[in-house]
Amino acid sequence: MTSRLLSALITLFGVVTLVFFLIHLIPGDPVEYILGDSARPADRNALRQQLGLDQPLLLQYSSYLTNLLSLDLGKSLHSNQSVTALLAERFPATLELALAAFIIAVLIAVPLGVMAARRRGTAWDSGAMTISLLGVSIPNFWLGPMLILLFSLWLGWTPVSGREQPGSLILPAITLGASLSAVLARMVRSTLLEVLNEDYIRTARAKGLKESSVIWRHALMNTMLPVVTLLGLQLGALLAGAVITETVFSWPGIGSLLIESIQKRDYPLVQGCVLLVAVSYLLINTATDLLYQLLDPRIRSR
Repeated sequence: MTSRLLSALITLFGVVTLVFFLIHLIPGDPVEYILGDSARPADRNALRQQLGLDQPLLLQYSSYLTNLLSLDLGKSLHSNQSVTALLAERFPATLELALAAFIIAVLIAVPLGVMAARRRGTAWDSGAMTISLLGVSIPNFWLGPMLILLFSLWLGWTPVSGREQPGSLILPAITLGASLSAVLARMVRSTLLEVLNEDYIRTARAKGLKESSVIWRHALMNTMLPVVTLLGLQLGALLAGAVITETVFSWPGIGSLLIESIQKRDYPLVQGCVLLVAVSYLLINTATDLLYQLLDPRIRSR
């Protein structure tokens, strides 16, 4: 457990350091964005000094780390609001979207993968794998607008964007969950095929158990370790990768906040967004490791 904690801290330090220097190296000046091109040089220098941007980069980095150790993420350069408050305001929307996409992916992928494995080599198998291949191949920035065009503009079933109206969650969740369901379906199929010829499966069938019981209670439960691994990684990826989907659907989450802060060169806010995503990813991976131990007690002794 100590080694995992140390590894997580090293990872977070690397993420913080890399993001800090990259965002400062990107062309653009937040002072010019705030004051505009017509501002006087004296006003620019005064604001730059007020924000601490006139200090050497290493000194800014040292100050940022010192504040971070006291859990102070600073204030937005533009709104002067606390970064922590802005993240707390936006994170529930991202979490809601990620969980909805995750549920949709599981509800689609598990039955699809089981059906493909049970009917291996048939048209059902080929159709299921073709659907999963399309899900992996279609990018979110294309699928999202197509869903908006079909279900929002042509049929009028769902809102175009935003989070306020009923049904606003449907299209972004489908867009974000499509690729995950495709990858998960292929994983369920491949792992299920590996265990269907095992001795305990033949024994279960010889006892007269129904095929559905053999598949769902015996075979599928013994394929959960690799599936859980993928689910843990992908749930973290959903939180980190919702940027495109949130931008397409104007979803007020961390992803859209990150894009806005990058465009404005709002350094503290960019760093806060990335740090939150990194911490979420590490927490999900840790929870996945703990779930391993519940599914397979043999892992506890390693």
